[in-house]
Amino acid sequence: MSREIIKTDQAPQAIGTYSQAVKVGTTVYMSGQIALDPQTMTMVDGNTENEIRRVLDNLQAVARAAGGSLDDVVKLNVFLVDLANFSLVNEIMSEYFQEPYPARAAIGVASLPRNANVEMDAILELGA
Repeated sequence: MSREIIKTDQAPQAIGTYSQAVKVGTTVYMSGQIALDPQTMTMVDGNTENEIRRVLDNLQAVARAAGGSLDDVVKLNVFLVDLANFSLVNEIMSEYFQEPYPARAAIGVASLPRNANVEMDAILELGA
């Protein structure tokens, strides 16, 4: 099965030894996104709500580069420094995702790169 590296300048460039996403067959494995602005590579100003929106915008950009959209997400992982923001994630996700929603895990973590409050990664299925 062929493997394709997905890359776009509409999402932050990798800040380590990884690709933005890897497509194998019709499945796309998207790397974790934090709230980096793709043009400046700096964290967005503001609060956790702004971070969540930037993270989802970044995931959306990578999904588009892979030939899909957030509608193709079958699994989403959400990493939160403060699980008190779980309801905020749900609220904002409802603006980006439609039913049927993807499978999801929400995990509390001690810290994230660049002092981010949220990170998300996803798996897309383009063959459906």
